[in-house]
Amino acid sequence: MDYLELKDSCVSWIREWFDKNGRGCCAVLGMSGGKDSTVAAALCAEALGKDKVVGVAMPADGQSLNGADEICGYLGIRYICAPIGDIVKGFDTVKSAVDEGFSNQAEQNIPPRVRMATVYAISQSLNGRVVNTCNLSEDWVGYATRWGDNVGDFSPLAGLTVQEVKGIGHAMGIPDRWVEKIPDDGLPHSCSDEEKFGFTYAVLDRYIRTGVCEDPVIKEKIDRMHRGSAFKLSMPDAFKPSL
Repeated sequence: MDYLELKDSCVSWIREWFDKNGRGCCAVLGMSGGKDSTVAAALCAEALGKDKVVGVAMPADGQSLNGADEICGYLGIRYICAPIGDIVKGFDTVKSAVDEGFSNQAEQNIPPRVRMATVYAISQSLNGRVVNTCNLSEDWVGYATRWGDNVGDFSPLAGLTVQEVKGIGHAMGIPDRWVEKIPDDGLPHSCSDEEKFGFTYAVLDRYIRTGVCEDPVIKEKIDRMHRGSAFKLSMPDAFKPSL
């Protein structure tokens, strides 16, 4: 695959999107320190100009910047650090109001949703448009928080697998330490995405693009995850009355 050609196509798409939906606006995105936000920021910088891209780091308590500040400096884009620890702690009153208690999943999803509210507040203040940095592989198995990191105003990576995002990153000359960084959530004692899945992104990406997965157990697991999370990729169903 010609990743430079793929990169150029994505850059053109971003420019066209802004011409229609935000001429003169900036692109605002959460910077996790991972490959997706790094590549998405680099694509936006090439499409719009470095002065039109804003990277926002939003560490929760116990989280590091994970290199987000360094990446923004390397790309030459504006950097904002907006810690969300106090906001997340504010949900303690909400937790206490639920007699049944919060599930672990509900608690884990609070920071991503707080981050998205933060990014939108900053974007609205700066005349911006929010970048969804999720890739096709994550979306395929539902590895994103609904109304958290799976939303945005436009999605430059949504049609690209992990391997393709990496390929674009390498083609753009982004250092390997960011393109090949093993994804994690920045929390102490965290494990990688692939350890959580029980299969690699390479296996998943091949299955997405070719339909081939030699291991029937992994194939069934991917299919099950895809079926169970398909609702995350669509807007809520709406009643349409016959009036």
